[in-house]
Amino acid sequence: MPTPKSQPEGGTGLATKTKGKAKLQPPSMWKVILHNDDYTTQDFVVLVLTVIFRKPESEATRIMLAVHHQGKGVAGLFTHDVAETKITQARALAEQHEYPLLCTMEPESVEA
Repeated sequence: MPTPKSQPEGGTGLATKTKGKAKLQPPSMWKVILHNDDYTTQDFVVLVLTVIFRKPESEATRIMLAVHHQGKGVAGLFTHDVAETKITQARALAEQHEYPLLCTMEPESVEA
């Protein structure tokens, strides 16, 4: 006896409801922070910001001055993995030039 078209071969006849597409949430973003120290030169901080974070020189200088005057500055806002990669690259470049540049990350605060 042939099975009805609504039931697959060997089916139970039970209908399953498919869920609607789940809404995708944008990934959480992380701020990469450069911290001031007494040894890393301002020129080197600008270099890091232009080479690693791809900032135009004028913006890199503004961020460097924030680091110098306020103790820290935001180098950029990235997804977690990208932020970690940028920090690793900045630390490697600083180590190569024998600077103790401190670079950290913190989650972007989400305001309701």
